Amino acid sequence: MVQSFAEIPEDIAAYGPLSDAEGRRVFNLTVVRVADKGVIVRVSGVVDRTQAEALKGTELWVERERLGEPEEGEFFHVDLVGLRAVAPSGELVGQVVAVQNYGAGDLLEIRLEGSRQTEFVAFIDAFVPEVDLEAGRVVVRLAGPETPDTGDDNNEDAT
Repeated sequence: MVQSFAEIPEDIAAYGPLSDAEGRRVFNLTVVRVADKGVIVRVSGVVDRTQAEALKGTELWVERERLGEPEEGEFFHVDLVGLRAVAPSGELVGQVVAVQNYGAGDLLEIRLEGSRQTEFVAFIDAFVPEVDLEAGRVVVRLAGPETPDTGDDNNEDAT
């Protein structure tokens, strides 16, 4: 079973060959069916359960050029990770270290400047009003009493 992050989960095989995180191994997938917890696939060259179990936990990657460009207001997680997080005033807050989603929407995980502590910020316009990839930064509003009403203005999902 593969956990797919494609917009349509079974499209995971449409990207063509996938590789492991190091790019050393290549995997060709054939979708069998979509299940509640992921996509059931066949992996070429994997002929028995022992070989399949040996792949458990392997991250599968697609070459960036095969993804195309994200639509306006959409971002690839990899493009967000590493951006400086700044307050609306311009003060450095920290750095984006991950994009998480625990089921209620995307969250930017920000390692706070001068600390090992991280803070989650909802990836919606009220808390992340600006993403500037060229400048290498996101503007963030951390939760607090002065936090604006979240309203219905949402950033598109990070891809």
